[in-house]
Amino acid sequence: MSKTISLRDANQGFSRCIREVQAGEEFVITRKGQPVARLIPVGGKRMLTAEQETALARLADTSWPLNIGRFNRDEIYQERIDRYRGDR
Repeated sequence: MSKTISLRDANQGFSRCIREVQAGEEFVITRKGQPVARLIPVGGKRMLTAEQETALARLADTSWPLNIGRFNRDEIYQERIDRYRGDR
């Protein structure tokens, strides 16, 4: 989800905006309330901030393993359709 920021605020806090973009954030810049530009990372790969890395590590340590292996959405969908058609 991108943040919306006015052109004035973007100019006054440009260095902060660039740091956040480097961390993966996206900005929509507005002039007189109308969107005029997007500020996005060049590589397209989101980089996490230190706080986000810490939160992700904490989440990984506290989550329950499902041990279900990899799955394919299309295969699951087809299985449900087959099951539905077979139950008639």
